[in-house]
Amino acid sequence: MKRTGFNEQHLPGVFIPEKIKITDSTHQAMACETLLIAVPMQALRSVLKEHEPYLTNQNLVACCKGMELTTHLGPVGVIADILPQANPALLTGPSFAQDIASRLPTALTLACANSDKALELQQTLACDTLRIYRTTDTVGAELGGALKNVIAIACGTAIGAGLGDSARAAIMTRGFTEMVRLAEILGASRHTLSGLSGLGDLALTCTSKQSRNYRMGLSLGSGNTDIPEATIEGIASARAIATLAQTKKIDLPITTTVADLVDGKVAVKSAIRSLLSRPLNKE
Repeated sequence: MKRTGFNEQHLPGVFIPEKIKITDSTHQAMACETLLIAVPMQALRSVLKEHEPYLTNQNLVACCKGMELTTHLGPVGVIADILPQANPALLTGPSFAQDIASRLPTALTLACANSDKALELQQTLACDTLRIYRTTDTVGAELGGALKNVIAIACGTAIGAGLGDSARAAIMTRGFTEMVRLAEILGASRHTLSGLSGLGDLALTCTSKQSRNYRMGLSLGSGNTDIPEATIEGIASARAIATLAQTKKIDLPITTTVADLVDGKVAVKSAIRSLLSRPLNKE
């Protein structure tokens, strides 16, 4: 990348601006005041622990979405657990890396419990093609990013099984209800889930084949049970959230069904029959 100015493996065709300094030294990179941590959710804890001696009071902005399997913590929660002296934050919302790198208009949420730091990071990260909205509701932003991936798998499964766009719309709507239900029980704001980090990200992820989670669902729905090697954050999140829902006795039928699907506990046709046969209820 230093030689060519391109990362053809992950961002083909996108030239890396000269003002971005490329280094293979994590220690050198960690000397910066603000770090954007772009690693898979389930690897976040191990990465932080590995480099803990070099991480002190920096601004640590997680760019992953999901819920840790063992603790049921989101990215901000994991950072705070490992590095209580750091300032944890989360950058989330409806976006694909290719779009941002190609300077296509994008809007994201910056979640940070420290309102002053949230304002500072908002101004630091925003640019002419990237609009940043800030919130102090880190729990709501975390849950929006985790749950929308689970619902995206469900939507992809419906389309892959040939159930049509009306079924997808129903899953998105009822899935959003599950997102709000869990978020409010865990102390988050409904308003946060109605924003970019919840509804906005849900709309993008459930309708675009650029989404790995949606493509995973397409694969499941069409009868392919082989889980691809690429990172599918919704798989681990479905398992973690389903376990949490069972522990707290929260009714999350779509999320629980997705967890059963990815674990091979139920077939697609059986899952569809189970959801459609649930008792009729008011909206």
